[in-house]
Amino acid sequence: MRRSSPFILVIPRRLQPAGDLLFPGWPTIAFRRQLWGSRGYTCPVPRGLYRFHHSRTAHFITFTCYHRYPHLAGPTVRDLFVRALERTRALSRLHVYAFVVMPEHVHLLLSEPERGTIANASQSLKISSAGRGKQFKAVRDVATPFWQTRYYDRNESENKEFIEKLKYIHRNPVKRKLVERPEDWKWSSYRHYASGEDCGVEIELWRNRTYSFAIP
Repeated sequence: MRRSSPFILVIPRRLQPAGDLLFPGWPTIAFRRQLWGSRGYTCPVPRGLYRFHHSRTAHFITFTCYHRYPHLAGPTVRDLFVRALERTRALSRLHVYAFVVMPEHVHLLLSEPERGTIANASQSLKISSAGRGKQFKAVRDVATPFWQTRYYDRNESENKEFIEKLKYIHRNPVKRKLVERPEDWKWSSYRHYASGEDCGVEIELWRNRTYSFAIP
């Protein structure tokens, strides 16, 4: 087992990490009562993965299906996820810059929401999409989780990194050999960028940024 980080990071209550980061044996972030006037406790987070809310940066987020089962293999259940994403966007008042729905995972490039935190929005999306997926019987055993408990979240503050993630998201179906061209994959935001086509989710085009649609 890896050793915990040798430092303590003090963070106010409004920046507390999401509950799905609670895993034993990981490094901890401590909240001190004497500084913030709240009950002191520790919250474990994985080494090298710290989520910063209210940073006013874009977030590159990945959800993975439980044990990487292809719960999203069918077109209908992928359509259901897209609808859940649009509903979450509207309710949380966040911007969706890009997305792609793959058979066993999804990639999202999002702004921080006006309502709640990115963790709140992510949890809401996972719950609603899992419920719809199970209703459609995408999971054979209803007791089986739809998503992995954890999810990947990286702040993208640099223009270069943002464009790299944007291209990575749109190229994912081609890289996986699901289609020959990114525009052939219905469940992504690529065609909206390329031609303005409705992709089922309101996309916030990233203004004043250079984006090439060429696939190497």
